[in-house]
Amino acid sequence: MKQVSWKTVRILFGMTVCMLAFLSTSCGYRVGSLMHPQIKTVAIADVKNDTTEVLAATVMRKLLAERFQFDNSLKVVSLDKADCIVYCRIVGVQNLGVTWESYDNDQTFRPSEFKLTVSVEFSVQIPGQSVPMVPLRPVSGTATYQFTSDPAIGREGGLQQACLKIANSIVSSTTEAW
Repeated sequence: MKQVSWKTVRILFGMTVCMLAFLSTSCGYRVGSLMHPQIKTVAIADVKNDTTEVLAATVMRKLLAERFQFDNSLKVVSLDKADCIVYCRIVGVQNLGVTWESYDNDQTFRPSEFKLTVSVEFSVQIPGQSVPMVPLRPVSGTATYQFTSDPAIGREGGLQQACLKIANSIVSSTTEAW
């Protein structure tokens, strides 16, 4: 059996320490929030709805608050206590039939699946500053839903899915704005 010299052990130990140091600091990855350290809280202003979609503003505001709390980078507070405020305006809701089914021996067609697209503009403002933290940006979210026995329920589910995609995008744009 061959004996290992102390010199070889020291070289292997040194290489191991160097590799661990390199791996723990490589690629600039961070654990935790990417938010600026001075921004701790966020408020969500009333969502404006420039469309005829009745529930859109309520669903959007609820999902924004939910996603900010889920991300946990910022604490959701009232407008007067916030370090930054999210302003959101719904500018469009489009609902299109994407799959059609025939009835009455191909005499009547009706959509069986719909695609709902919600378009918003948002910005993030730090109170007292003239330049926004996140300038006005357009975001859209799309979802498909099935025609069910109650079309209003399916449409509401599609609206929630589309708004959830938008809320996720707004939260990531806000927390990674630095």
